[in-house]
Formats: sequence, C-alpha cells, structure tokens
Amino acid sequence: MGLNMSLINYKNINKWVLAGGLALSSLMTATMAYANEVKTARLGHIFTDSHPRGIAMQRFADTVKEKSNGEITIDIFSSSTLGSEQQMLQAIQGNVQQFYLGSLSPLAGRQKELQIFDFPFLFQSHEEAAQVLDGPVGQKMLENLYGMRMYPLTWSGGAFRDLANNKHAVNSLEDMKGLKIRVMPTKVAIDSFQAMGINPVPLAYSEVFTALETGVLDGHENPVVDMYQNKLYEVENNLTTTNHVYTPVALVVSKKWFDTLTPEQQAIVRSAAEETRTFQRAQEISQVEHALEQLEENGMKISTLSPEDMNELRAVVQPVFDKHTKIIGAEFVEEFVTERDRVRQSLQ
Repeated sequence: MGLNMSLINYKNINKWVLAGGLALSSLMTATMAYANEVKTARLGHIFTDSHPRGIAMQRFADTVKEKSNGEITIDIFSSSTLGSEQQMLQAIQGNVQQFYLGSLSPLAGRQKELQIFDFPFLFQSHEEAAQVLDGPVGQKMLENLYGMRMYPLTWSGGAFRDLANNKHAVNSLEDMKGLKIRVMPTKVAIDSFQAMGINPVPLAYSEVFTALETGVLDGHENPVVDMYQNKLYEVENNLTTTNHVYTPVALVVSKKWFDTLTPEQQAIVRSAAEETRTFQRAQEISQVEHALEQLEENGMKISTLSPEDMNELRAVVQPVFDKHTKIIGAEFVEEFVTERDRVRQSLQ
C-alpha cells in the first residue's frame, strides 16, 4: 500500500513538474513574442516623395527600422493621401495615424502662440529661424502640445514663402492689389494679405491647383520648392520672391501609440527624429536654387521687389503685427522677439 502511494505521488510530481515547465515555457515564449512584437505606424504628410520633406521622412522611417532591428516599421503616406493637415492632426489625436509632418497652423485656434509663425517678416534667414526654434522659446511651444494627445518630436524644418499668380508680374505693392490669392486659413494670414490690398482666399492646399485652373484663384503663396514639386508652373506664370513668412514644420507622434513603445524604442524614435531634422533642413535650403531655376525653365517669370518696395510692404503689415500681438499675448510675443533679436545679433 505504501509502495503504491509512493508510485502515485511520484507520477503526480512528474505531472506537476511537466505542467509547470510547460507553463514557464509558454510564459517565456509569450514574453519574447511581446518583446519582439513589430510596432507598425502610419506617417502622413502633404508633400511629394521627392520633396525635401518627403525624402527626409523616408530617411526617418528607414533609420527607425534599422536602429530598432525591425521592431518598428513606419509606412509613409505622402501627397495628402491621408487628408489635409488639419485632418491628419485630428487623426494623430485619435491614433488613427501615428506620425505627422507638417505645419502646426491648424492647431493655432487652441494654441494661440502658434499664430506667431504667420507674422509677416518675423525671420531674416534659415539659420536665425532654426536657432530660435531649437532654443528655449521654440521648445516651450512644442511642450504645450503634450495636452493634445500628441508628443512633439522636433521642429523639423521650414521655408520662406513667396507670391505667385497667373494674372501679371508683381513688381510693387500696387501690383498686388485686387489679386485673389490663396492663403493659409489663419486670421493673421488673412489680415496680412488684406493689408497688402490682396483678396485673401483661405483654402486647403490640396485644392489650390484646381482652383487656379478654374479661375477661382488668381494665385497663391508658398515656398518655391513646393511650387515646383506640385507643378504649379502649369497654372501660374508669375513669381515674386518676397520671403514674407517663414513657415516651420514639426514632426509629431500620437501619444497613445508612443506610450506602447518601450523606453529603448522611444529613445530610438527621438534620436532618429533629431538626426532627420538636421538632414531635412539642409535639403530644404539646397533645393531652393534648383527649384527657382526649374520654375523659370518651365515658363515662370521671376520678379524681385526693390528694397524700397520691401520696406513699404513691411510698413503696411506692421499694424497686423501690432493687432495680433495683443490677441496672442504681448508677454509671449515680447519673449519670442527678444530671443529672435538675441539670435540675430549673434549671427551678425
């Protein structure tokens, strides 16, 4: 009887050991599978694949995949495939889309400080803008996005905007009057162009080409690289280099998705974003001259306003600067301009 009980206990012990081993093995397998789980994401922007920003975002995706050993894969959706900038930013907040590169202007209604980037003649050079964006004021502006279900990774790049139209050459402030020009749908932009005598038409960028083609618009304002990449020379034949506004773009990620990453994976994404920022900014600057040459080769007549005309232009939009300083907040604007002036002086 004692022998039989021993045999039974021995058999039971073997079963328990075997069951425990299998359970432990399953747990280890599940843990390894979780650790090696591929995190997928969608990155959307409005630019073409050959645009400096399109090239930079593909580089960003490749860098993240390589540094994460394939644990993070990012699919790129260019040319407004996922919608307008406003629609994509809403998708980021809902985690329908995980990454976005573009202007933050659609958020300016909720983060009024962002409206300062629509202020005319705020910056004088790419380097000046970059240093301000990377400095304390620019970083604080990014941090304000944390409460909007998104993580800002970096101010990625930016470009100066110029004026194009299909009516006549613009060689003076007088030549601007009455033109129907597409502008970004912000109050600062609308007021600025009204001050110039232009009839501003706020419109999604994806609708600009057709609006120019059908006569709804006479022209639009945008960086020259974007004009070339989107073949606006097919529907416009006059370009005036005004550099009236510098529009920065930011790379942001959905908070919900980013929080699913391990700390190591988050560090990889952040590091890749910073590396890409440097690359993208260099690409933005290097392609400007080429874009101007190509626009001219494709039939656009390029004009440059005289220093006297530029001074007149700055004078007529100064009241807009003053008006919106009060709206945004005089304390913030003063802090921003003080930092800009410090950077400007250091670059001289």
